[in-house]
Amino acid sequence: MLKPSAFKAKKRNAPRPAWRVAEAFTQWLRGRPCACQGRGPHCGGKMVAAHVDHAGGKGLNVKVADRFCIPLSWLCHQHQHNIGWPRFEKEILRGNAVSMSEEYWRAWPGRRAWEEGQQ
Repeated sequence: MLKPSAFKAKKRNAPRPAWRVAEAFTQWLRGRPCACQGRGPHCGGKMVAAHVDHAGGKGLNVKVADRFCIPLSWLCHQHQHNIGWPRFEKEILRGNAVSMSEEYWRAWPGRRAWEEGQQ
């Protein structure tokens, strides 16, 4: 028998601060090809914006800012979660994911407008 607390609505977390959220950027990223460029045996599926956790600013139950994302296929993203960022960078990306995220951020056509809106 379930306790009455099992039927209560889940407590909502506070929303992410505006400086961490760039939904237009993550949407733009989902339109790019996978950052692994087909090198991974698991490349395929819908594109996602993968947050590069070791970019800084991550905490317990806190994602890094959206500006630290790279485009990965869904299967590559799952593989990254399974093996971790250090191994994924070395074996699949063959590069630094933080540097890649910074390149994508600079290349995003909406970056200047987004940054001006944060002032």
